[in-house]
Amino acid sequence: MPALPAYINRQVFAIICAVLNTQSLSYSLLATLLRLALLAALIGAGWNIYHNLPAGGVVSGENVAEQTALQIVLRPSARDQGAAINVPVQLYPVDVGAVQREFGFEPHPGVHFEDFLKDRMQGRAPVKARLDENGRATVMVTPGQWWVHAMLAGSQTVEWRLPVRVSGRQQLVELNADNIYARTKSF
Repeated sequence: MPALPAYINRQVFAIICAVLNTQSLSYSLLATLLRLALLAALIGAGWNIYHNLPAGGVVSGENVAEQTALQIVLRPSARDQGAAINVPVQLYPVDVGAVQREFGFEPHPGVHFEDFLKDRMQGRAPVKARLDENGRATVMVTPGQWWVHAMLAGSQTVEWRLPVRVSGRQQLVELNADNIYARTKSF
């Protein structure tokens, strides 16, 4: 038996050694059961995390139930009457103006703006539509933050860059005089 410090009684040391005897059958069974329990707990925790992950990937046409029918309506002001209202509309998953400013502030040698924008959209694609002769269009988009871009040409060019928080099954976005981004004189 090894030399013990004075404060440990030889009998206490003998009892501890007997309990922790690594050669005993009960110790081996208990250690094996604890290892199996730990392994089962780790596998169960991993499965629980995996099971609760959101579905990944790009939303396809089959996942229409997860998309929102976004109706875009153009209501031109009195001074814009007479302009053709069947204009193209683009919805972007990022603020294109902010991406343009970011691209202009920092040098990006060998990178075109279109590639920079595509990188910032992280695999999501813009949605394009055209308003009908009544100034209406309906598009299916995934819920989240979108930016609506539209331009109405006439004696003045009216531009909309409208942030929209898309949620629910249906939503209406109105392009009107109150949410115009810019109005410029056409020459």
